[in-house]
Amino acid sequence: SNSTFFGPTKIEESLRAIAERFDDKIKKNVEKVIKKYKAEMQAVLDEYKPRLEGKTAMLFVGGLRPRHTIGAYEDLGIQITGAGYEFAHQDNYDRTAPEMAKGTLIYDDVSEFELEKFVEELKPDLVGSGIKEKYVFQKAGIPFRQMHSWD
Repeated sequence: SNSTFFGPTKIEESLRAIAERFDDKIKKNVEKVIKKYKAEMQAVLDEYKPRLEGKTAMLFVGGLRPRHTIGAYEDLGIQITGAGYEFAHQDNYDRTAPEMAKGTLIYDDVSEFELEKFVEELKPDLVGSGIKEKYVFQKAGIPFRQMHSWD
């Protein structure tokens, strides 16, 4: 299943997809839940989106996380210009590619040297990656989001 709960758009899509498997009562309740939190989520978007609209981010994480988090960045107006996995199979890429804007760089198991080169080329406003990469980008003065643990 493609359920993911990162960001308002994906949360709504996932809740509706789950409700589809149940009766009308559950479908109605899901709509109530979505409606209940809509204003709260919209308030967060209204606060941050003006500052983030048009910014870019590059993600490099192990496992499946890039695909799951892309929607949340996009809700905030951030464009993902590069994404990659540390340990991926072809189907991970087959599923990630459609979630990406055209022209997004997708990389596999890059070395830190290569990742630095990509970052130099694409000049993202934010890098989301693991702890190993943290210091390289912090030294370079690029905002960094540690995505493996939520420190």
